[in-house]
Amino acid sequence: MSQDNTAGTPDPQGTQPPADPTTEPATTASTPEPTEPVTAAAPAEPAAPAAPATPVDPEPAAAEPDYDAYVIPAGAVVVEGPSLAARLGAEVFGTFVLVLVGLGVAMYAALGSIGGGALGVALGFGLAVLAAAAAVGHVSGGHFNPAVTLGAALAGRTSWKDLLPYWLAQLVGGALGAAVIFIAVPSTLPEALGKSGVREFFSGVANGYGEHSPLNTLVQSGTGGASTAEFTLFAALVLELVATGIFVGVILGATDRRAPKGLAPVAIGVALAVLLLVTIPATNGSLNPARSFAAAIFSESWAWKQLWVFAVGPFLGAALAGIVYRAFAAEPVDQDNLLEEDDVYVTQEDVVVVDTQR
Repeated sequence: MSQDNTAGTPDPQGTQPPADPTTEPATTASTPEPTEPVTAAAPAEPAAPAAPATPVDPEPAAAEPDYDAYVIPAGAVVVEGPSLAARLGAEVFGTFVLVLVGLGVAMYAALGSIGGGALGVALGFGLAVLAAAAAVGHVSGGHFNPAVTLGAALAGRTSWKDLLPYWLAQLVGGALGAAVIFIAVPSTLPEALGKSGVREFFSGVANGYGEHSPLNTLVQSGTGGASTAEFTLFAALVLELVATGIFVGVILGATDRRAPKGLAPVAIGVALAVLLLVTIPATNGSLNPARSFAAAIFSESWAWKQLWVFAVGPFLGAALAGIVYRAFAAEPVDQDNLLEEDDVYVTQEDVVVVDTQR
């Protein structure tokens, strides 16, 4: 019993080295036991702060791809074009002016001295597009014609993303211009001219072929219906295709960076006028689906039935012109949008630019 007590005493005191050789293994076995939990607790402490740091990192990483940001240093030359809203507004205005003037002159072209005949109609359309191109061409490029927009896109001169918005703006502008002309027609005038109503009178400015071509109408009225001079569907398609192809080719060439500056609106207006002089006797001269659509809205049903001809023909002609231009042009640039001019300025200080959300 006394030996057991002695063996227990040196463990806490550690004062008898000779009597403990037998008990040292027991003391050594008991000592690591309290040490092991301490050692196990030590690595657990640094692991605890590392755990909350892990969920914090993904949060900023997930927000980074939402936006692209970059810095434009001071002194950099920045080129910025008009906004889409401004360009669409310019297209609405330009097409409105073109249809208003063109159809307005054509409506009364055959009425003796107050009308201008085919020459007056051609000059009306040509001068209208010249004025509109000079006024707002630097904003939108001065298309005012869905066929021109298609040809410019195929030529690499207009962005494809602007195609449908431009078409919509041009159709709206043309419809507004035709509406003003239709509303302004005196209610008693059609009856005085032997027409059944305003729609029949307005149909005189719509595009047509066959029995509805202007030349056929003139021959029938001159011969009392004894003779006809109808232009066939094929003839109408060929004339509209070729004339529109030439017109779009002139536009692409006149607005090229290598062409003389300032002459483009004049060249475009003159080209439209002379080409209309060729096509007016056959189809009343379209070269512009927006113009044909605007006239068909307020005309008789036959204008709607023949409207597809004056979309297919001009679109095919414009497409051919755009493809040929792209084949022979040096390096068409997508941002070189016909008559549109970009704003160029130099930054005075560093500017942070944030792109739209992805």
